[in-house]
Amino acid sequence: MQITIMGAGAWGTAMALAAARHPGGHAVTLHARDAAQAAALRTQRQNARYLPGIELPGSLEISSAPLASLLTSSSDCGLWVVATPMAGLRDVLTAMSGVSVPVAWLCKGLESGTGLMPHEVQAQVAPNLMAGALSGPSFALEVARQQPTALVAASAHACVRHALVQAFHGPALRVYANSDIVGVEVGGAVKNVLAIATGLCDGLGLGLNARAALITRGLAEMTRLGLALGAQSDTFMGLSGLGDLVLTATGDLSRNRKVGLLLAQGQSLDQAVTSLGHVAEGVYSARTVLQRARGLGVDMPITEAVVALIDARLSAREAVQALMGRDPKGEFA
Repeated sequence: MQITIMGAGAWGTAMALAAARHPGGHAVTLHARDAAQAAALRTQRQNARYLPGIELPGSLEISSAPLASLLTSSSDCGLWVVATPMAGLRDVLTAMSGVSVPVAWLCKGLESGTGLMPHEVQAQVAPNLMAGALSGPSFALEVARQQPTALVAASAHACVRHALVQAFHGPALRVYANSDIVGVEVGGAVKNVLAIATGLCDGLGLGLNARAALITRGLAEMTRLGLALGAQSDTFMGLSGLGDLVLTATGDLSRNRKVGLLLAQGQSLDQAVTSLGHVAEGVYSARTVLQRARGLGVDMPITEAVVALIDARLSAREAVQALMGRDPKGEFA
């Protein structure tokens, strides 16, 4: 299969590595928007900024051609994978509106301003695309190192799910198909917000009991929002729900968790984000997650506390006190 991955950040590069190493012998192109970055990838054969020390296979092609030119010249491509941050998805999908083969995106979150999930953005700008998402509990570095990982190929189109399984399912990477793209994308968006809360909890030294309670109640929030948006409940007990939440909330490689840890240390949001050097999607999607929830009448107190924290309306300890001071209720009420 010929596969083109657009976006040479950590995640795009990791998935390009996974596809290029696949025993199926895929022909893989990694597209970098910046020509200087593309030149460095070609000469150094590693992504020194995002995945230093991981060698790029000689078979992996590197391109920096303009997107319109890339789409024209890659007419034989059997799968397009968009590896931009959420903020760049709309423009890329707009340019790809005429593509007739499967397209998938790797970003997780809601679009700033509109509050739309990725598949809702696609429905607006490129409704005829056969498209979907590749998601699940995964750190780019571990995928690049070929450590065991399981992902979810989510789409309403069976051909998209099949193409993603064919492209990436291999000895170190399992890919499970799921038609519930709403549930998969809600999980991918909300877990980032909840990871900030868990990082805050750990940074304040509140203990493992508190962390377990926060993750469990966070899963309940995620599920409530997903069901209100039409998702299937089983999805939230799977890889893109519970699995991704546990990884992002507890893993030391989690950028969103790191934001919470830094806020607990007294850093400002700007200081925390700047120190990361990478995008932490939970910072940008927290407000839009809360906006969607309020519009549907869904109660999400942990998300509310995170938004108050990043808006500097509450301190770290005040955010915890706000959660602990809520009136008692039934666990599943």
